[in-house]
Amino acid sequence: MSKFRTKFSQILFLIFLAAVTAGVTLSDKYVVPIMMYHSVNDKAVAHLQNASTVNTEHFRFQMEFLKKNRYSVISLDELVRGIKSNRFFSRKTAVITFDDGYDDVYTNGFRILKEYGFPAAVFVLPDQVGKEGYMTWAQLKEMKDSGLIAVESHTLSHAYLPEVSEDVQRREITESKRVIEKVLGGEVKYFAYPVGGFTDPVLKMAQEAGYAGACTTNRGFNRLNKDVYALKRIRFSNKDNSARILSVKLSGYYNFFRKEKSSH
Repeated sequence: MSKFRTKFSQILFLIFLAAVTAGVTLSDKYVVPIMMYHSVNDKAVAHLQNASTVNTEHFRFQMEFLKKNRYSVISLDELVRGIKSNRFFSRKTAVITFDDGYDDVYTNGFRILKEYGFPAAVFVLPDQVGKEGYMTWAQLKEMKDSGLIAVESHTLSHAYLPEVSEDVQRREITESKRVIEKVLGGEVKYFAYPVGGFTDPVLKMAQEAGYAGACTTNRGFNRLNKDVYALKRIRFSNKDNSARILSVKLSGYYNFFRKEKSSH
């Protein structure tokens, strides 16, 4: 057994011990990790300082980790369909997502994803498409047409849904879907709540708008991702720069040991 596999086993054993101490059984607690990024950027950009941003070196390192350790990287759609059908997922499965639609996801992230053949979902803001720092519709179409990237909705303008009126909530949720479908064709199936914030009525609106599922951040109390309209994700950044850290965050048990946060 390689040194890495030994270290990985030690980490999982420590997680197991923590669970036993807490009186918890892990056998039914595995959750496919949904990786969350905002930007793949090699420059210090002010509006990205507090986001889930990686540079190209670290993003490649994280993708190489998935490849070397034989993770099955599946689409968000495959995950949601699997959850709905009670599918058993391998302990080495992962999903990749990006929020906001920054242009470096096209110039840097997409290039690396193509090298590894990994699918991903990109949640975009129609009101921002084509503006400085954001992808254009042509770039989004190229990514979508590659067969690797699903272009999904992140509202029209990144409104924080728990704090706007019901009319604005409905417009942000439904119109963003309509616009993306009109411009790019095909169906927009998934939604991501800006800053992860949602309420029960907002969640219901996403269902009524025709989305098959929705992603949050670490909001809500859906630890095991059984509710496909409140899927927790795991943020990745340049700090995730070692096999040990990635082993823990991608173990499938990371959600369970994170502190629960209110959904709004």
